[in-house]
Amino acid sequence: MKSIWMDTTMIPRRNSLTGNKRTEVVIIGAGMAGVLTAFYLQRHGVHVVILEANRIGSGQSGFTTAKITSQHNLIYQKLEKSVGKDHARLYGKANQLAVEEYGKLITRNSIQCHYEKKDAYLYSVQESKKLLKEAEIAKELGLPASFVQETNLPFSVCGAVRFTGQAQFNPLEFLKEISSGITIYERTKVIKVHGHDVITDRGVIKAEKIVFASHYPFVNIPGFYFAKMYQEKSYVLELDSVDDLGGMYLGVDKKAYSLRNYDGRLLLGYGSHRTGKVPDTDPFITMRHTAEHLFPKSKILRGWTAQDCMTLDGIPYIGTYSAFRPDWYVATGFGKWGMSSSMVAAKMLSLQITGKRTPYDSVFSPQRHHIKASALRAAEHGLESVKGLSAGIRPGVVNCPHLGCRMIWNQYDKRWECPCHGSGFEINGKICAGPAQRSLPFID
Repeated sequence: MKSIWMDTTMIPRRNSLTGNKRTEVVIIGAGMAGVLTAFYLQRHGVHVVILEANRIGSGQSGFTTAKITSQHNLIYQKLEKSVGKDHARLYGKANQLAVEEYGKLITRNSIQCHYEKKDAYLYSVQESKKLLKEAEIAKELGLPASFVQETNLPFSVCGAVRFTGQAQFNPLEFLKEISSGITIYERTKVIKVHGHDVITDRGVIKAEKIVFASHYPFVNIPGFYFAKMYQEKSYVLELDSVDDLGGMYLGVDKKAYSLRNYDGRLLLGYGSHRTGKVPDTDPFITMRHTAEHLFPKSKILRGWTAQDCMTLDGIPYIGTYSAFRPDWYVATGFGKWGMSSSMVAAKMLSLQITGKRTPYDSVFSPQRHHIKASALRAAEHGLESVKGLSAGIRPGVVNCPHLGCRMIWNQYDKRWECPCHGSGFEINGKICAGPAQRSLPFID
């Protein structure tokens, strides 16, 4: 499935790697986080190379709804309770500065990417108590938050949290421009990383520092990211002939919707479930019924799915890959908020790699231990992984080449999915989503 961004934006092709090379920093993954990190490293005078297995922006950056916001669902009341007010404030500040940095970067470089400043809203049609609390805490933490009772949605709400000064854009148009001066090797698959050597199917690059910006880290040890992350799937429909709603919206109720306009169209988002746990009913059918009800004059143009890496405490992992690999860095676990998190990662990593510290290092550190924040999710993730691994022991089943979990067939996406860590494969076994590195054997 192609997203609207992929169908409307052509990024010039780059050559593949030919032979062995040497550089200061190599970045694995040419999505938003990888390209922005390279952009800021080059500003610091660092020589950077990006390796991309497919095309620039062909991963999750090409399937996002592309909201640039520090409003990450009902996260601030959760963070204040689980990791404390200071960390919650730093998390919010880092993401709000990221929102503002996009605006400065786009304006300064005259980037044409359908950038629009839009307020962001969290809404509920059931109750307002948790929204009032979120608005109160977010405002206290220094964020541009307020509680409102009126929106431009085509249905009544009990209330909404409004964040002013947020934005939206076309992520691939942005990537097309911002990547123009960066050395990127496309169609170059990283097979293995050993020390300072990045081994690909087209040669070896030796680097002083290595950044994993490939959505889900594929090196299992050290780091053990497979034990502290899982993936979630969600769905998007593109509708035409829909009036501008005057903001970006996300429902906080169960089975609520995400809505944002783009160039005379509406992106309607729905659903969120662990990859490999296939819903009982087709999410696209549910969305079509909703579209017909809320926007009867609209026409469905296309639909696609997105897949997001989720951390156990809801905070991305940005920083040193492992204490045992001080020259490796990682940016992953962005949840549903890849645009602001990518900018946070790029600003942080570009400073860390050049020997500087940031006020946010401890908040996003991959080596952090937030027991209170992650205990429940850790238990749930561990249980799902044990179930998948146990099922994979049975003879005659299709196993994931990552760690051997039993694959699940998703009849809606027509793909094989790993219920443990979210790897995805086409019907013929060809890999289309990591952390697995190899395709499945041919499947009839």
